[in-house]
Amino acid sequence: MSRTGTGLDAVGAAAPRPQWSSRLAFILAATGSAVGLGNIWKFPYITGENGGGAFVLVYLACIAVIGLPILAAEVMLGRRGRHSPIRSMAELARVDGASPRWAWVAWMGFVAAFVLLSFYSVVGGWSLAYISHAATGAFTGADADTIGGLFGGLLGSAPTLTLWHSVFMLMVVVIVGAGVNAGMERAINLLMPLLFVLLLLLVGYAVVEGDFTRGVDFLFAADFSKLSTDGVLTALGHAFFTLSTGICVMMAYGSFLPREVNIARTVVTIGVLDTLVALLAGLAIFPLVFANGLEPGAGPGLLFVTLPLAFGQMTGGALFGTLFFFLLLVAAITSAISMIEPVVEWLEDRGVPRKAGALGAGLLIWALGLCTVLSFNHWAGFHPLGFISRFEGKTLFDLFDFLVSNLALPLGGMAIAIYAGWIMKPELLRESLGLGDGLAGSLFRFVLRFLSPAAVLIVFLYNLV
Repeated sequence: MSRTGTGLDAVGAAAPRPQWSSRLAFILAATGSAVGLGNIWKFPYITGENGGGAFVLVYLACIAVIGLPILAAEVMLGRRGRHSPIRSMAELARVDGASPRWAWVAWMGFVAAFVLLSFYSVVGGWSLAYISHAATGAFTGADADTIGGLFGGLLGSAPTLTLWHSVFMLMVVVIVGAGVNAGMERAINLLMPLLFVLLLLLVGYAVVEGDFTRGVDFLFAADFSKLSTDGVLTALGHAFFTLSTGICVMMAYGSFLPREVNIARTVVTIGVLDTLVALLAGLAIFPLVFANGLEPGAGPGLLFVTLPLAFGQMTGGALFGTLFFFLLLVAAITSAISMIEPVVEWLEDRGVPRKAGALGAGLLIWALGLCTVLSFNHWAGFHPLGFISRFEGKTLFDLFDFLVSNLALPLGGMAIAIYAGWIMKPELLRESLGLGDGLAGSLFRFVLRFLSPAAVLIVFLYNLV
């Protein structure tokens, strides 16, 4: 249904474009992209540390103002373009009478997704290693020193990290190389329901074996005295980052979205499911942590040191520990396949078959990931930008993370909001999103033009301080 030069599908495809088989398939795929390792540890922790229910209320408001509008705009641009993000942005700029330099937004997203997956794959490989540890009873009865030694040994062994990094990337390449429907959609239709089943099982286990009342209080008791300015800015930042916006992965997924799917309603569902997963993860984790008298520390230490220690002291800990780290693996894979997709689509646009494109992109990303592997051991003392005070002590892994999280994502998200809000014609924006001519369409455009870019700019500046 191409309307080249005038509207909803701006780029005419030379060959039929694959599509998600249904609205549900896209929702599962987009939710899988949004749900990652950060949902499992970061959101529950920052919620508890910043006032529980008070933080959740602020977070939901931030999702409405910054996350969902930019997500909707990115998906919409992908569906209009019907190609890789880079080609789509170039063609959309031509059709909309804008500067061809808008394609640079997609190029930035392309590079960011490439770099992000290179280190995300290494961290995703940790979950593979811990499935093995949990299943073989390595946590059972272990003390803090033993558990800490397992994690330290993993990070300190470049060959072990490389092995699990390689296995993880191979899984991603196989899924994406099989195609949109036979590969990604089939995997997502299996993995996302499995993720929810595992979450519910783990929540049930936390109810029986953990201090569930304290876990619920930690997450939901609204303590506005703990909600500082930094807490509000944290909510604002996480609302943006959690939905995978800003690096064109949702533009890539949107390029396969059928025209009849209403984008506005769909992205709301995605936002609800993403938040639900994060809250369920908190209900699964913190009752177990509190029941064992442990501290809910942030970051990888919570998942790979504190939680294994809890599983090691509890009835059924080996089984449910294995299930938990399998849950982490599922969350990591569903995010990772979205990160490689923009790269594979770009190669397809240049005539490279999908299987070959997935393999080639996977090999290059895998090779760059070796820099992250070595950052934890042999290159731990290598600080390439250490002569700049802002980057003193930062390894290559730290620099990659900074490049993506602090620069590429916010700048990409702000550019997408500006393009949709200021470059596209109002009637085309409303029609493309399925908002109609009423108050909802006008309000959405106002948010996208003013509030979303301003909020992302605040996130950008806050993260640079």
